[in-house]
Amino acid sequence: MVAANIGKPGLVGKGSLPYNPRVARIIEIHPTHPQPRRVASIVQTIHGGGVIAYPTDSSYAFGCHIGDARAINRIHRIRRTDKKHNFTLVCSNLAEISAYARVDNWAYRLIKSMTPGPYTFILPATREVPKRLQNPKRRTIGLRVPDHPLVHAMLESLGEPIMSSTLLLPGDDRPLTDPGEIDERIGHQIDLIIDAGPTGIEPTSVIDLTSGAVEVLRIGRGDVSGLL
Repeated sequence: MVAANIGKPGLVGKGSLPYNPRVARIIEIHPTHPQPRRVASIVQTIHGGGVIAYPTDSSYAFGCHIGDARAINRIHRIRRTDKKHNFTLVCSNLAEISAYARVDNWAYRLIKSMTPGPYTFILPATREVPKRLQNPKRRTIGLRVPDHPLVHAMLESLGEPIMSSTLLLPGDDRPLTDPGEIDERIGHQIDLIIDAGPTGIEPTSVIDLTSGAVEVLRIGRGDVSGLL
């Protein structure tokens, strides 16, 4: 059953986004055996231009449709990021990564050995990636294949990657992990919150593969000790 959040919005402090009458729905879903009807409801929200908060194998993340500029701009406003912020394409498999990034053989072997898992790989973007999603100077894109049954079910139903960004709010030093807190803080700014149980509190490890060598940009949940 889809539960509607009917709580009243809190006060909006100085510097916050204006109050939006949108009230996020909360969907409870099984983390390892997600119910198909509920997955279909999530995908319908994404196709309809919605912004979702969803659990991954690292932490919670924002998600939206890859081609929806308005949804992407909403995430920018919530996180207070600029156009230089690196979004991530969450993919279902390595073949999908190859459609959106140029991957040399050595990089492909490394990615294959580390996926699925809590890693984001920075790679040169192909023309399939909208320019607004690429790093404006380097024309790169972050890609990952998470190890989470719910996310795989969402991707299979969607048929394309999810545009994603860590659910880290301005002033916080770690991502939000509790659906209730997500609802309390930003439930009036997004469309859907997915409750599939607890997640970790660390974002992904970020690995840059654009220079012909391996550069670890961020140490997160994924083990990168063998790359340092």
